[in-house]
Amino acid sequence: MREKTTGRTERQAKRWQAELESFRDRSRQINKAAPDILSSHNFHKTKRHLQHGNVTVNAHVMNVARHSLLISEKLHIPCNRREMIRGALLHDYFLYDWHEPDRKNPHRLHGFYHPGTALRNASREYRLTRREQDIIKKHMWPLTVVPPVCREAWIVTMADKWCSLMETVRLHRGHGVILEKLREDGVEASV
Repeated sequence: MREKTTGRTERQAKRWQAELESFRDRSRQINKAAPDILSSHNFHKTKRHLQHGNVTVNAHVMNVARHSLLISEKLHIPCNRREMIRGALLHDYFLYDWHEPDRKNPHRLHGFYHPGTALRNASREYRLTRREQDIIKKHMWPLTVVPPVCREAWIVTMADKWCSLMETVRLHRGHGVILEKLREDGVEASV
């Protein structure tokens, strides 16, 4: 097993290829489970707001959906993947930039209140199942006090904590730097 011109060994190249195919498979599952969410105008607005570090809300919820699928697959947890994906995509559907306080809502206790806001916003646009509601409403446990009821909500809660940590310490990076630069220059991001 000698190094190829890319600097990878054959074994590394096979592992990278397998990971890429796994990523594509999870992306296909997300696209199949939630075409209405992925094409919605408000969902696209989530690309305008930062979540953790320089990762946008949109990139964050996509990461959480992918990691939720990964957790359920690797741990062999039987669950309703469609509802889990949809709940993961809508768990941070609060539709505002929580880093910028305004007069009406200073967002000081964002961690406690945004699940309710996300649930209200998602309920206005989509017909949510009980599982999807549980995922959205309780993904911030233990801040939400009442723990999740279903497996799907527990999985999304774990995936959200993991992704949030990785984004905060900047091990998962986003393109939010571009958004920050546009804001500094006074340009509205057209996403």
